[in-house]
Amino acid sequence: MGLVEGKVIIVTGASSGIGEKTAEVLAAEGAKVVLAARRKEKLEDVANRIIAAGGEAYTVSGDVSVREDCDRIAEETVKKYGRIDVLVNNAGIGDKQMSITRCSDDWWRQIIAVNQDSVFYMSRAALVYMEKRGEGSIVNISSIGGVFANAGIAYSAAKAAVVAMTKNVAIQFAGKGIRCNAVCPGPTITPLLSSDEIATFDQEFMKTCNEHICRSVPKAEAVDQANAILYFASDLSKAVTGQALVVDYGCNL
Repeated sequence: MGLVEGKVIIVTGASSGIGEKTAEVLAAEGAKVVLAARRKEKLEDVANRIIAAGGEAYTVSGDVSVREDCDRIAEETVKKYGRIDVLVNNAGIGDKQMSITRCSDDWWRQIIAVNQDSVFYMSRAALVYMEKRGEGSIVNISSIGGVFANAGIAYSAAKAAVVAMTKNVAIQFAGKGIRCNAVCPGPTITPLLSSDEIATFDQEFMKTCNEHICRSVPKAEAVDQANAILYFASDLSKAVTGQALVVDYGCNL
């Protein structure tokens, strides 16, 4: 039996990076994984790979920064499987290490919409079904930027809000069978940290932020974050709620 055998788990942002690896790990541990993201073709590729490996996967395309899409993702999951056991709020975009004096209004709104609003919308939609059953687990993906503020202004603000929302939801449902925790990745080898992507960052502020991060420790891999998510998704953490787990090889110690 796997650690999440038979659990119905939604993973947002499942088309690449941490979300993709998380979906694979959860499926390998016996979950029925619902993959959600905007890129339908990429989602299908991930789902087909999971199915070929003997897992179960179902895809629902949508933009989680849009409330109606979040409601639909939850509804389609329940229509397909009858319930939602776990929600992994992974969808997010980097903000190119943009400092406050260089961050435009439009850029701010985009980062907040994808990285913060989506967690609110998806959690609210899933909790409708979790609360009826009196059980469930929400795993939010924040960042070391949300804990130590060593990222762009919009990203740091959004990811800090994710930690606060995590604790707020945990307070509401403590002792009621529904848990809410957060994983806070440090630098992780994903497409968001490719050399081409880093070249588009605000180089001056990135240098300043890097002065507050130990660069001599290894970068985490997507599977390291997926394993932390698996812990919160599984019953191994049944007594744990309202916590934010930093996974960064100690680069902020």
